[in-house]
Formats: sequence, C-alpha cells, structure tokens
Amino acid sequence: MAVHKKYNNGTKSNALGRGLDALISTEGVRTQGSSTINEIPLDQIEANPNQPRREFDDEALHELAESIKAIGIIQPITLRQVAENRFQIIAGERRWRASQLVGLRAIPAYIRTISDESVMEMALVENIQRQDLNAIEIALAYEHLMENNEMTQEKIAERVGKSRAAVANYLRLLKLPAQVQMALQKKEIDMGHCRALLALDSPSLQIKLFHEIQKNGYSVRKVEEMVQQIKDSEDNETARKVIKGKAELPEEFTLLKNRLSQFLNTKVQFTCSPKGKGKISIPFANEEELEHIMNVFDQLKQN
Repeated sequence: MAVHKKYNNGTKSNALGRGLDALISTEGVRTQGSSTINEIPLDQIEANPNQPRREFDDEALHELAESIKAIGIIQPITLRQVAENRFQIIAGERRWRASQLVGLRAIPAYIRTISDESVMEMALVENIQRQDLNAIEIALAYEHLMENNEMTQEKIAERVGKSRAAVANYLRLLKLPAQVQMALQKKEIDMGHCRALLALDSPSLQIKLFHEIQKNGYSVRKVEEMVQQIKDSEDNETARKVIKGKAELPEEFTLLKNRLSQFLNTKVQFTCSPKGKGKISIPFANEEELEHIMNVFDQLKQN
C-alpha cells in the first residue's frame, strides 16, 4: 500500500463521523492504522459500483473543486482495499471526483476492512446524512439493501435513523410509472406530488395527472384535492374531467360551499358528479379545529 503521508486522527469531533459510528458499528473493521489517515494516489482509487448516488451535479462538483483548490481536503474520504494498490470508495466520491478536476495526485483517506454488504450500508448512511441523495436514489438503495442484504424495513430504518413508515414511503415511490420516477429524480416534481399520485390505483390516471402537473405547475395541495375528486368519481369520464380541470362545481354548489365555509369558519370541500351525487368534507388540521367544528354543530342543535 502506497502511503505518502500520515495525519494524526486521535480525536474525532466531526458530527458525520459520530453519526456513522452510532448507526453502523465499525469496531473490528479498521486496520491497525486506524488512528492515522493515509494519503492514497488518486489513480489507485475506484468508485463503488453499488454507490447509491447515481447523479452528480456538475456545478456543485466544480464549486467543490474550487474549494479544494483553495483550502485542500477538509474531510478525508473512506476507502477499503480490494487488491494490491487498489482501493474502492466507501464514502466521499464527490471529493474524489473534485480532486481529479483540480489535478491532485493523492487524497487523504481512512482505510477500512469491510464486507460488500457493509459498504452499501455505510455509503447509504453517509449520503443520507449529508442529504446528497434524491428520493429515487434513496428508494433504490433501500431496495438494494432488502434484496441483497436481506434487511427488513425495520432494520433499514434503525440503521439510517429513519422511521419504518419513512422507509416504506420511499420504497412505494418505485411503484410509480418510470417517467414519474425520472421527473422526481430530476426534481421536476416534489415527493409530495408523488405521494398524492400513489393514492391512485391506475397507472394510466397517474401518468395523465402527472402530465397536467408538469403542464400547469400544480401545487401538492392542488394535486391532493384532484386525487380525492378522482377517487370520488363514479366513472372514468368524470375522472378525466377532473384531470383536465373541467369538473367544475355548478354555480349553486359553489355558492353553498362558500356559505358553509364562512359559517363554520373553516375550509369545506365539495365533490359533485354529473348525476348530482356528491360529498361534503370538512377537513381539520388538529384537535382544536375539530373541537371548533363540533362546537358549531352543538350550537345548531341547541337552536
């Protein structure tokens, strides 16, 4: 192993380091030089093929390169040795790429002895803690851990410091049509939009509503309301009208909705089919709002 320089690493105050050690036990996986940092030639380092991060923002990468050029590498990358004078990245691929842009010949790194399974876990945790992954990359990484490491949703949640429900929500994103997933990955829509679309059982309706989101720039709340109207629809024709923005309430229903909303001093939702059937919904955000609504109805009964 080519070692050009060693740096004292006796104290570890970096918050990310504490997070990794807390979530993934690294006892027994470090080399005898675990109290030092080795400087490794860049041409001896390769990317991890199972790296959960799939895309690297060019502008951000060049900004990091300029920072490295000005002040050097602040946080060493983490590697494992895979062959004689060959190392694979566990954490820090952006720093490695940026160092290549600057023209550095070597980079400071921790060297750890670790299994293939643990590499994926550590890379995932490092990227999530740095908030470097988009929602689809996180979902694919969770799926990889479940399929290849035989980890349950509960175990993944424990390792990455998330709730099991949060892990499940990310995995559900992979059930969306491919074009919706790609739009989320490119940040053309938000995860809130995708959660709303998942409430629709039909991939065809999901795609149609997704196109309207792109076309009209609908907010998450607007999409949630449209999804609810679609679910309340009695036929596909009404659902299509909702998606195209043509399912307008009759004027008398609109007036009634506004009067009821003013009377209750809260938001009221109306849905109505062409046959005249419909539903009135009174949403509330917390117990105080619910209590207010109940008090209004209690006063009506007293009168």
